[in-house]
Amino acid sequence: MSAELISILVLVVVFVIATTRSINMGALAFAAAFGVGELVADLDADGIFAGFPGDLFVVLVGVTYLFAIARANGTTDWLVYAAIRLVRGRIALIPWVMFAITGALTAIGAVSPAAVAIVAPIALSFAARYGISPLLMGALVVHGAQAGGFSPISIYGSIVNGVVERENLPGNELVLFFASLVVNLIIAAIVFVLFGGLKLRGRDLETEGAGRDKNGQDKSGQDKSGDAGVPAADAARLTPARIATLTALAALVVAVLVLDLDAGLSAITLAVILSAFWPDASRKAVGEVAWPTVLLICGVLTYVGVLEEMGTIEYAGNAVGDIGVPLLAAVLLCYIAAIISAFASSVGIMGALIPLAVPFLAQGEIGAVGMIAALAVSATVVDVSPFSTNGALVLAAAPDVDRERFFRQLMVYGGIVVAAVPAAVWLVLVVPGFG
Repeated sequence: MSAELISILVLVVVFVIATTRSINMGALAFAAAFGVGELVADLDADGIFAGFPGDLFVVLVGVTYLFAIARANGTTDWLVYAAIRLVRGRIALIPWVMFAITGALTAIGAVSPAAVAIVAPIALSFAARYGISPLLMGALVVHGAQAGGFSPISIYGSIVNGVVERENLPGNELVLFFASLVVNLIIAAIVFVLFGGLKLRGRDLETEGAGRDKNGQDKSGQDKSGDAGVPAADAARLTPARIATLTALAALVVAVLVLDLDAGLSAITLAVILSAFWPDASRKAVGEVAWPTVLLICGVLTYVGVLEEMGTIEYAGNAVGDIGVPLLAAVLLCYIAAIISAFASSVGIMGALIPLAVPFLAQGEIGAVGMIAALAVSATVVDVSPFSTNGALVLAAAPDVDRERFFRQLMVYGGIVVAAVPAAVWLVLVVPGFG
């Protein structure tokens, strides 16, 4: 058996073990990089660590650190409260508020599961209280997170754009961002119509929440939460720490998009400044950095570096190209991304598949920009599956539901997405030959 084939089989084993044994894929990938690098590729430690993505490490740590501070000091609660007040309590708009909030959070740097973990409990509690389909609300939360997930300063966007740059591929950050935004927006609109969203028109919180006064106090004397499950008195306050955090988030956008500064270094600098002024709120934020995601990405990309060093990337790309029909190979890659991602890590899939597609894209018969966008969307849009982190968070956050039934609903819905979306994005993004 060739060394290249051994390294690919090891990668498959990593995905299988990570999925079935709940072991961090990044840790497995580091072990695989050591084993394959030393025993198969005859690389020393320096050769193995050459693939370690130091730039992405800083992005992941810096951005999630800043976002953890925003969560710790209540800035995210304030954003939720402000958004609900903005729509004046119209129930039909609340699912779209949740879609927009999770999209905004991931767009400014929150890890997708972190954004879903914050918004889903609020959204699903609201759905239970006002008779909204939990599948409708949960799907809009997850698709909202993915809609904003590929902005130039987001975690997903930084990962994909970083891989594209490292592989010297032509890329377009805005095409990637808007492809995911539009696809998830269309899916969310379909879900909204099919699962009772139109029936919510004409209902409002003022009428249906008549048992509470304007401060969120139950008229019987019990202390209640605000309209979305957020304590109204606390969420409505715009404290100095929250003002500073909102300013920092805006400064991050300006630094990256206007001044073209590094997202990771900018984020960690802003986080340190906030920590210096509000150490109590920031102290626990270090522990809330997305360390599992950091380990996963760094491990997978280090292993991919070993694959590149030993020629496996070129070997696999040539194998895909040898199919003889580039468009067929492209749609197969999209389906591989979707199917594996429904049961494993989306970021891990993107980190592995894009480099594997490099030799295939280098032939010039498929547009790189469209193909990369199609792969990215295929790998993330399926995260509503209950086997993925986001889907599991939605399932866990739903109160007063038959969990077995809700699990089956999410599983069927995830299966439909896996079956339909890769072909659709292939048709729209790959067939026309963008890039």
